[in-house]
Amino acid sequence: MTEYRQAPEDTERMPSGVPFIVGNELAERFSYYGMKTILVVFMTHHLRSAAGSLAPMSDDEAKAAFHLFAASAYAFPLLGAIAADVFFGKYRVIMALSLVYCAGHLALALDETRLGLMLGLGLIAVGAGGIKPCVSAHVGDQFGPRNEPLLERVFSWFYFAINLGALVSTLLTPWLLEHYGSRVAFGVPGALMILATLVFWLGRNRFAHIPPAGKRFVTDLVSRDGLALLGRILPLVLFISMFWSLYDQNGSAWVLQAEHMDLHFLGQDWLPSQVQAVNAVLVLVFIPLFTYAVYPAISKVFPLTPLRKIAIGFFLMVLTFLVSAYIEQQLSRGVRMNIGWQILAYVVLTASEVMVYGTGLSFFYEQAPNDMKSLIMGLFLLAVSIGNLFTSLVNMFIENADGTSKLSGASYYLFFAGLMFLSSVAFTFYATRYRGHRFVQGEAST
Repeated sequence: MTEYRQAPEDTERMPSGVPFIVGNELAERFSYYGMKTILVVFMTHHLRSAAGSLAPMSDDEAKAAFHLFAASAYAFPLLGAIAADVFFGKYRVIMALSLVYCAGHLALALDETRLGLMLGLGLIAVGAGGIKPCVSAHVGDQFGPRNEPLLERVFSWFYFAINLGALVSTLLTPWLLEHYGSRVAFGVPGALMILATLVFWLGRNRFAHIPPAGKRFVTDLVSRDGLALLGRILPLVLFISMFWSLYDQNGSAWVLQAEHMDLHFLGQDWLPSQVQAVNAVLVLVFIPLFTYAVYPAISKVFPLTPLRKIAIGFFLMVLTFLVSAYIEQQLSRGVRMNIGWQILAYVVLTASEVMVYGTGLSFFYEQAPNDMKSLIMGLFLLAVSIGNLFTSLVNMFIENADGTSKLSGASYYLFFAGLMFLSSVAFTFYATRYRGHRFVQGEAST
């Protein structure tokens, strides 16, 4: 890596490599969410046997497989983080695993059987998961002391790119699946991942390539400060994992729920998996709305620190699943509920997401020393894995041998809402008990 610059640019302006990182993230998130959006519909309606005949999964089996994939994709960030921080550096890890990622999309596009599904999702889990913490930390690596105040703005644009990519792909890939089949619907996200890899490679001479820490990483990790950092971060990971257990069901349980609803809304007939696009639209609206209106208004009542934002987001997630439980209760009574009710749930879900994920992304980054950035971001993403693994196990447990469910209807959503409420109360107690000296950057009044 000696041919590359190994320190941030000495400037007060935006680093020249940032557009390549944001462009890469936009295309990569298009590929990931485009593929993920149609997974449950593909598994329950389009999956084929080796002989070529339709062999779809049951609803509970599809939900379990969906969340097991998500859990795997967000477990690999820890391995990617260690590979980047200790051995190879972030740039090399991102480039190598991006090629694995592309191969996963290729497998999904070419093979409509369970073999193609498992191979494709396995490769995507390794690729997408492995690069995820490295890309986030690579953003921060581009900033030096003079332009560090611009970092928060870049993370906002980074988050914006994620949701813009998700918005376009969530609208497009269900339509492609409906009209052109799974090969085209999975192939287009694959093409965007190839584009993402190319954009990142083109920025190689603009980036600051921070060398891996090597043995220093292990020394810092087991030091008194390193262990103290893990001690205050790991409880947050466990609390946030319950949030993700509920949140990611908008791509599984909510899609299956939408199949039984009246999908005509705002003069348009929606596909069940397209409704997820509402989340991305709302994120793009809510980021500036919360930053410039909601947060300042709340701060006039009480100091709104990062942990308090996360706590409020947790309680909003409880409300989200209560709305879902009401929808399911009405459906079970034979009432044809309009999809507008689920869009209402998306409004609350997105407010929760902005307060938990948007806040947590920058908060975790601020907690870590420079040579542990990828690891700490990997731990933040591990919460997604733990939450999805829990949801997957629940769906495996509740499925009967005949494909029916032991926990169906509104009771399914009330079960998760109850767990989220207990987690929210416990987190509030934790955030109040462990005050500002346990954390850095903006937690002094918590």
